[in-house]
Amino acid sequence: MTAQIDINLLLDIARLAGKAILQIYNNAFDVTQKDDNSPLTLADTASNQVIIDRLTQNYPQIPIISEENKQTAWEERQKWEYCWLIDPLDGTKEFIKRNGEFTINIALIHRQSPVLGLVYIPVQDLAYYAVKGKGSYKVESGGVAVRIHTRPIEAGKPVITFASRSHRNRETNEFIDRLEEKYGNVTVTGAGSALKFCMVAEGKAHVYPRFSPCMEWDTAAGHIVAAEAGATVNQPDGSPLLYNKENLLSPYFVVSV
Repeated sequence: MTAQIDINLLLDIARLAGKAILQIYNNAFDVTQKDDNSPLTLADTASNQVIIDRLTQNYPQIPIISEENKQTAWEERQKWEYCWLIDPLDGTKEFIKRNGEFTINIALIHRQSPVLGLVYIPVQDLAYYAVKGKGSYKVESGGVAVRIHTRPIEAGKPVITFASRSHRNRETNEFIDRLEEKYGNVTVTGAGSALKFCMVAEGKAHVYPRFSPCMEWDTAAGHIVAAEAGATVNQPDGSPLLYNKENLLSPYFVVSV
């Protein structure tokens, strides 16, 4: 199936959705609350409409799970061999803060595992993508795709890890403490949305722990980008992250070189 997916078409779709987001981002906008009290802007729904319309038009045989869509019942979803997993605006809080650290995430799932992923940063016109077995790539504005790789931890140099601005908690602090015990020199940084996966993928960070709730659409695209660049993406006990589960909530996980 991945051979039938046109990455350049997906990039075009993400850029179109990004333009819809930026039209709102660059002007005054209203914020409402979803049923789970998370913030929603017109940008979420505008981006979602672009992505859903074009994926449906170009790949009508592949069903879609999106953060902004009513979810199909598990009785139906469990029969799907392939599906799209979409977050049309990952990092709505970053969007509202206007710090630019929000992304569009598009992933293709095959039997509960991501086999293709695209993470697009509208403010920078910057994309990261990966296809299973074919590596991870970065595409800067107007540029060509460049393959990216993780950077190993080096003796005597800092281990770079993340502590979420919005979700830092006891488990995260304890994880960082364990890193310091093991490596001695740990630098803690921050980034919004799926950017954290991409920073590990291109060697700008070594470890991304997530010990707070998130959803499958938050992680799937970044998951394969990091994995194809050389990182491991697992639950803390080493078991894999699965997708299109009955409950679309993601378990805690660690991305590591």
